[in-house]
Amino acid sequence: MNWDRIEGNWKQFKGKAQQQWGNLTNDDLDVVQGKREELAGRLQTRYGIAKDEAERQIDDWLKRVQ
Repeated sequence: MNWDRIEGNWKQFKGKAQQQWGNLTNDDLDVVQGKREELAGRLQTRYGIAKDEAERQIDDWLKRVQ
């Protein structure tokens, strides 16, 4: 899946992101607004993971949300 599609339809994908990463709050997801870098940063903060791990999780999620 193309990230541009996620960004353009963030309201639709927001719920799927919350299902995947339950520690992200609605406020977190509102701030993300479909921006991949912002999502990675929020994952790092909420889950205490490194940037490369956050990117890997986002890539895995992208494969599943088609």
